[in-house]
Amino acid sequence: MTRHLLPLALAAAIVFPAMASAADSPPPPRIVVTGEGEATAAPDLALLTLSVMREAKTARAALDANNDAMASVIAAMKSAGIKERDLQTAGIQISPRYNYTNKPDGSQEAELVAYQVNNTLSVRIRDIDKTGEILDKAVSLGVNQGGGISFSNEDPAATVTEARKKAVADAMAKAKTLAEAAGVSIGRVLEITDQNVAPPPMPMNAKAFDAARASVPVQAGENSYTVQVTVTFELK
Repeated sequence: MTRHLLPLALAAAIVFPAMASAADSPPPPRIVVTGEGEATAAPDLALLTLSVMREAKTARAALDANNDAMASVIAAMKSAGIKERDLQTAGIQISPRYNYTNKPDGSQEAELVAYQVNNTLSVRIRDIDKTGEILDKAVSLGVNQGGGISFSNEDPAATVTEARKKAVADAMAKAKTLAEAAGVSIGRVLEITDQNVAPPPMPMNAKAFDAARASVPVQAGENSYTVQVTVTFELK
């Protein structure tokens, strides 16, 4: 049995040093660059946040008043062509309101004077040409708190793809420039990672709605989508 095992032991002794030598070999030289690409698209969605606040002596009375006002707002949204799927309650808050009186001993006495109910509705408008009209109608029917608007795209995939291609081209151009300056050339791509940067929201304050006498003027502009890629190239 010993004679059969000896050749195997010698073979293992020969293979293992070769494997260790391959593992210790340094990685090929490489360069890591970051590229950025940008593409724009006209928005096709307007996203509104509309809030109704009502105040009364009791929480029940405040809630009832708020419900009536918000029901009118929702009905107006539907009559303007907004579908059920594009209307969503974002939050309802009931809170007491106090008056504070300073006492001679330096403390304060709190007096409950009313209850406030705030109901917030998120609205998605697919016909953005109606955005100003809908805002004006909502304020006329009782929207008196919060208020915000942002423009988006329902399917920005094609725009993001365009930005991604530009980002890769930018990374390759940078890598070639750096390699030429160093007297080498780039080889195959070893790794690519990317990161999408969504367009920032475009807010509008509710105070601007209060000043409106006709439909609120709204400019949708363009949404800019940015992609950053990090590419690792082998150097030759």
